[in-house]
Amino acid sequence: MSPVIVGSIVLGYFVILIGISWLTSRNSTDGDFYNANRQSPWFLVAFGMIGASLSGVTFISVPGEVGNSNFHYFQVVLGYLVGYWVIAKVLLPLYYKLNLVSIYSYLEERFGFWSYKSGAFFFLISRIIGSSFRLFLVASVLQISFFDAFDLPFWVAVLVTIVLIWIYTFRGGIKTIVWTDTLQTTFMLAAVVISIFFIKDQLDWSWAELTQKMTADSRMTIFNWDWQSGKNFFKQFASGAFIAIVMTGLDQDMMQKNLTCRTLSDAQKNVFWFCIILVIANFLFLSLGLLQFQFAESIGMVIPERTDYLFPELAINHFPTIGAVVFLLGITAAAYSSADSALTALTTSFCVDFLGFTPANYREKKTIRKIVHLGFSLVLFVVILVFQAINDQSVITAVFVAAGYTYGPLLGMFALGIFTKIKVKDHLVPAVTLLSPALSYVINLNSEALLGGYRFGFEILILNGLLTFVGLLLVRQKE
Repeated sequence: MSPVIVGSIVLGYFVILIGISWLTSRNSTDGDFYNANRQSPWFLVAFGMIGASLSGVTFISVPGEVGNSNFHYFQVVLGYLVGYWVIAKVLLPLYYKLNLVSIYSYLEERFGFWSYKSGAFFFLISRIIGSSFRLFLVASVLQISFFDAFDLPFWVAVLVTIVLIWIYTFRGGIKTIVWTDTLQTTFMLAAVVISIFFIKDQLDWSWAELTQKMTADSRMTIFNWDWQSGKNFFKQFASGAFIAIVMTGLDQDMMQKNLTCRTLSDAQKNVFWFCIILVIANFLFLSLGLLQFQFAESIGMVIPERTDYLFPELAINHFPTIGAVVFLLGITAAAYSSADSALTALTTSFCVDFLGFTPANYREKKTIRKIVHLGFSLVLFVVILVFQAINDQSVITAVFVAAGYTYGPLLGMFALGIFTKIKVKDHLVPAVTLLSPALSYVINLNSEALLGGYRFGFEILILNGLLTFVGLLLVRQKE
């Protein structure tokens, strides 16, 4: 596809986003940046959250992962249903009752100052890593489809990617994000459906033939019952439940959107509908992945060593122009729908949790907030370049491996706070939250020798949370 066409598509897309930003921020208050004054329609939030949850990682890596682990990832997705039930019935009532802006301020009320700062710190680390992985994908696609044609280095693609996000989020914040996410979810899901239709037509299959070819393919295997495998159903299902809890329910980025709903009831409806659509959407992504492998094999294409690159390679070099345009819009929407809200959430968390912002001083500290917003843009830029230099595995796997170590302490702290009345020695909490991920990493490296061949998968998150929980019990205050 011509680089001129690519550039025009991306530019046109961002003109639309900037237009939405202008419309949503015209009459916004300083508080709108943080919680949109809790005036967002629940159905709008629910639909927009689909794009933020799926992201560019799902758009590229989930289809590509079919070649490595069949449909086993869907076991994780099924576990999401349990996790989102916990979010709707346990976490959201707590957040609305306390009228929180940053969800980590709960930890200060429950345990104390150092627990609060530890929770906020691990969110910042988690979200920086996760957002960098996601933005790395869209920057890679832009590099292949546009910047390589002009012999420009990868860092230019990264810089352009982040600058565009900063432009349309620095004024409206979460109020703008709720609306731009809706647009981006639409583009992303449309791209998946259209790509499936295109591959079906290219292979000259009827819908009945497509269904038969897919179900006969061993790569459509969903369930794995080998207890030693990291892809075992029970490990994956439990991991999915806890991944949903920590990466949505204990994540300022995702909860900040939920907390823009008018009432608790609206927020709960948002979560229930969102999780149902999310399961369906993930199945569509996996189906697209299988069709991509079947299509690539039918044309004699060599599968890339990194399966993340299969979809971009097919779309850019083997689809007609319209197919490439649809892919480009889809990946751009997918990546930006998660990254733009992350930048806003990072800014919110740092300003509220570390700089002490409150609704009473939002206006007078507006300049500081803009500086923080710009600062996190620069942090993401640097981390993406580091990731590009060292990453050697599928991004979908890398994101969840990283999440297992950085979200685990949040899981342990919130679990102890919500389900017990135990008080801890607050000044020792940072040490516990740092030791737990380190110990989890050591156990993971030696699990086969220590546990009779057992290999951890995404459930390392559960172990990490459990170690944090136990560690906090060990530093409890005596009655």
